[in-house]
Amino acid sequence: MLRTDVRGIEVAWKFVQSGALTLGPITEPDFPWLHSLMKQYADLPMDFADATLVYLAQRHALDTVFTVDSDFLVYRIRGRRPFRVVPDLTR
Repeated sequence: MLRTDVRGIEVAWKFVQSGALTLGPITEPDFPWLHSLMKQYADLPMDFADATLVYLAQRHALDTVFTVDSDFLVYRIRGRRPFRVVPDLTR
């Protein structure tokens, strides 16, 4: 989103390094789940980064995602519930 906005990139890094975010680990035992998600959404196609976000959301019972990726309007939590996408991409 920030691309070449040097000041914005620095602000984003300070936010990340502040501890406000928690990064969820992905390990080898998670790979079959990621592969399954990518096969389920192969018609989009779902990339590895999206699969990890959907998987982590399911694993941690999260339903809100901050993204400008409109694919998250299609992805479902546990195959049923839609994500709450911030900002609202339906407008």
